[in-house]
Amino acid sequence: MPAVCFYFQVHQPYRVKRYRVFDVGHDSEYFNDESETDLNNGRILRKVAGKCYQPANALLLELLKRHPEFKASFSLSGVLLEQLEQFSPATLDSFRRLVDTGRVAILGETYHHSLAFFYSLPEFEQQVKLHREKVREIFGIKPKVFRNTELAYNNNLGLWADQQGYDAILAEGWGRILGWRSPNFVYRPKGAKRTKLLLKNYKMSDDVAFRFSEKSWSEYPLTAPKFSQWVSAVNGTGDLINLFMDYETFGEHQWEDTGIFNFLRHLPGEILAHPDNGFVTVEEAARNYPVRDQVDAPEVVTWADTERDLSAWMGNDLQTSALRAIYDLEPLVLATNDPTVLNTWRRLTTSDHFYYMCTKWFADGDVHAYFNPYRSPYEAFIAYINATTDLRLRLGVDNSAFPTSHPSAILVE
Repeated sequence: MPAVCFYFQVHQPYRVKRYRVFDVGHDSEYFNDESETDLNNGRILRKVAGKCYQPANALLLELLKRHPEFKASFSLSGVLLEQLEQFSPATLDSFRRLVDTGRVAILGETYHHSLAFFYSLPEFEQQVKLHREKVREIFGIKPKVFRNTELAYNNNLGLWADQQGYDAILAEGWGRILGWRSPNFVYRPKGAKRTKLLLKNYKMSDDVAFRFSEKSWSEYPLTAPKFSQWVSAVNGTGDLINLFMDYETFGEHQWEDTGIFNFLRHLPGEILAHPDNGFVTVEEAARNYPVRDQVDAPEVVTWADTERDLSAWMGNDLQTSALRAIYDLEPLVLATNDPTVLNTWRRLTTSDHFYYMCTKWFADGDVHAYFNPYRSPYEAFIAYINATTDLRLRLGVDNSAFPTSHPSAILVE
């Protein structure tokens, strides 16, 4: 009996405005500019809410009412929840209504959608704590399953989740860690005692998230009956099918006129038409299915790009310089005991800033360009490094005291 486990990531960053060298020392607002339509966070949030969150939430609520067996899981970053409270409280209420059905799980993650686990474990744990408190405040629940930013995972993170008492942690079901095994079973992180590992079925997930509207794809058009046949075909060869994807797939990445909402509207009924099929939340997947094997992930695996590693965020000198510049400031930021400075610094740790600096080519480059609100990776770097330079000044750091090769000493236009 294959159970479908729908998991949706929901996130919007605070994008850095086009912060110029002339702004350094004069402007401490890095994240919003009413004159910049493509970088105005409130406008972007409301646009995505109108195209995706509101219609998709309404549809899911309809499906939950129509199909008592239907279930889903979400992770919502803390910075996304902040922006919903500020810019679209009605959308936040629609997420509450989903959770109130009792058949929608919320996962734990880093509040600021950061890569802090790989740079500062204390900061990572603080962001996880902040997110847990935010989820409790808004939804009244405590997450039992964890997902790291962009599904970035390795053995060390699996052990951390085990020590923290999570029922499960999510990761990409990539061949580099799976080998001959299938992602359609539950596993155990290497060395863990109780935490389980749920792995994304990347082929079936990406059929929806990336290939749905690709007319050159051999399976185009993808219909609910066709996809449900693929689900049923797993019967006897897997316990569950983990369909992990960005929630923005529905209406934002795959526009409404592609038929994506109609596909989702009919999919649960088609899947449930087979008596052996069902749905589970991530919590139920961890609780209901036995561990089949241990998975060894000594190197980091993510769900991004063809490499499925961290190169989408730290694959070039721009990215590594920017990452080093911001995390070098951590002790100085903490020493201020200033909540405003700390929150600003944490917003600058959000992984999207470094994703926008990616300089990959070909198909991966096209994906990065699609999600990039800046005109180029270099423009993204310039705005970011100028903002961090201003933050240094606010912290009392004399930038001229640093060698010119140090990224945080660079003033660029």
